[in-house]
Amino acid sequence: MLAVTGASGQLGRLVVKGLAARVPAAEIVGLVRSPEKAADLAALGVTLRQADYSRPETLGPALRGVDALLLVSSSEVGRRVAQHAAVIDAARREGVGLLAYTSILHADTSPLALAVEHKATEERIKASGVPYVLLRNGWYVENYAGFIPSALEHGALIGCAGAGRISCAARVDYAEAAVAALTGGAAANTVHELAGDTAFTLAEYAAELARQSGRAVRYTDMAQAEYGAALVGAGLPAGLAEILADSDAGAARGALFDAGAGLSRLTGRPTITLAEAIASALPKP
Repeated sequence: MLAVTGASGQLGRLVVKGLAARVPAAEIVGLVRSPEKAADLAALGVTLRQADYSRPETLGPALRGVDALLLVSSSEVGRRVAQHAAVIDAARREGVGLLAYTSILHADTSPLALAVEHKATEERIKASGVPYVLLRNGWYVENYAGFIPSALEHGALIGCAGAGRISCAARVDYAEAAVAALTGGAAANTVHELAGDTAFTLAEYAAELARQSGRAVRYTDMAQAEYGAALVGAGLPAGLAEILADSDAGAARGALFDAGAGLSRLTGRPTITLAEAIASALPKP
């Protein structure tokens, strides 16, 4: 049995559907907090089991009989280490044969605040004795889609990434990597740095957005604190704004860049291009 945590989430749902295209649905388990939110997966023939990172008593039964597990990292920043540890411990007790984890690019050396909990989780996985595959996902190109309407309206894309190059890939690219890991495409006890085949600066992103939209858009670089304040002013929660500003500042120092092509090598196909990403994200007329 192949199991995916967070199966009703954006990444988890793509992984489950990708698995269903490769193996019989009866061999797939979608682990979700609310099974009623994953009716589309149940309709595929996937087994749904309730599993809550914050309720360890749900995890053992959910992982019973599972051969390979994808642990999709929790979205609750600040609580991730304890939540992930509960899943890892349950996987060890239930004899899961392979644990794949969606980490962050260069987790062991990354200066990003987001990397701290991922690094701690990786250490916990390695210490557990469960065979593992660490999928160190780079930046998601979808992270920028929400800023496109504002950029088009004001003619400016703002940030604090300077001239840092960002090796983005699409969520579906990372999902395909997870599918490959769960279906034998990655050896046990390996680490994979996953990022887009090509990188871009935010100035280049703005230029491509301008080209495709036919509207003037330029990148405006700010100080980290100024960018964080601008995000709060735009309505983002302070915690999220701080994370985004820290990540942009990290990008300026190369934290979101990788030229190893590990993602396309694992999936067997090229990752999304900048032009393709913007074309898919632009508001449709």
